[in-house]
Amino acid sequence: MAERIRVEIRIAARLAHARPNEATALFAGLTPAQFMRRHWQRKPLLVRAAMPQVEPRLTRTQLIALAARDDVESRLVERARRGAWKLSHGPFRRASLPPASKPKWTLLVQGVDLHHDAAHALVDAFRFLPDARIDDLMISWASDGGGVGPHVDSYDVFLLQARGRRRWRISNQRDLTLDGRGPLKILRRFVATEEHVLGPGDMLYLPPGWAHEGVAVGGNCMTYSIGMWAPRGGGLAAELAQRLAETHVDPTLYRDPSQRATATPAMIPRELERFASTAVQRLASRKAARRRALGEILSEPKAHVWFRKNPRPWRVAAVRLDRRTRMLYDAADVFINGEAVAARGRDAALLRRLADERALEHVAVRGASRAVRALFAQWFAAGWLQSR
Repeated sequence: MAERIRVEIRIAARLAHARPNEATALFAGLTPAQFMRRHWQRKPLLVRAAMPQVEPRLTRTQLIALAARDDVESRLVERARRGAWKLSHGPFRRASLPPASKPKWTLLVQGVDLHHDAAHALVDAFRFLPDARIDDLMISWASDGGGVGPHVDSYDVFLLQARGRRRWRISNQRDLTLDGRGPLKILRRFVATEEHVLGPGDMLYLPPGWAHEGVAVGGNCMTYSIGMWAPRGGGLAAELAQRLAETHVDPTLYRDPSQRATATPAMIPRELERFASTAVQRLASRKAARRRALGEILSEPKAHVWFRKNPRPWRVAAVRLDRRTRMLYDAADVFINGEAVAARGRDAALLRRLADERALEHVAVRGASRAVRALFAQWFAAGWLQSR
């Protein structure tokens, strides 16, 4: 088992480091650059044998064990006899799940890449996309006829079949009205224009807004969904504003020497409206702070992620980022797990390399500056960094 996992990680690593202009089976002979130009957020792509020798990263038993944990997001979707849907949220005790022989139920487990090395290595295969855009790997196990109904996602998704078969029906329909009668966001009317049955190793890419429905054929169906993160402008702006406000106190005091006596005291003065608008503009105009706040937000681990502190001292050795660590950078700073690190010259180059490759060999670590080694020691103690 251990040897098979190591082989899978090496295979995924080769995929992850494929050059943008290097053809890959992942996209039926297209290069990642061609895929991005022709299909990304434009049209679906069905790939037969995208990973021809794919093996499930987790067994059904391991997936159920994950679904029983408090720090893992999981859902159970069941279809009743009269067509009604039932949705339950985990954690789930194994005895609370339906038997595998019962038809029309699905167990969905989010963020599996955060808890399993081989699953994390699979996501690495999609790192021709920016890390800031990759959300997580969700694994679903379904009995015969299991699914979550026809729906639409607001993000790009790669649907990789790992075990069994699943029938996908897709449509680019404009009518996206939801049913509204059950616990799931299911389309009221769904008219499929394409239908494909995927077997192990097959993959379907869907851009945002494409209606789709996946139904397990024959049971013991395991599908891996590699989903992208697509923030809404309002939500991201709110996070930025909150973080900027926490780090910047505007000392400007409102004054209104021209205010006259009023017969309408409940009316908000226009001068106060203008003052508030100007304050918001001043807050957003701080480019360096805004850029740094964005990097911190994008590298922030999800709420349920926690790291196990390392009690032993760090010694100079080859290192790799913990699978839960998010490390990004821009033109000025490096960001790791919600924190900004100012680095220049060789230090910046080395930290950016660590972010891109997620590992450094012993020679590179040994040649690092004292400041970078001190960072590595802190990150190792916090569980963000591991020795190899």
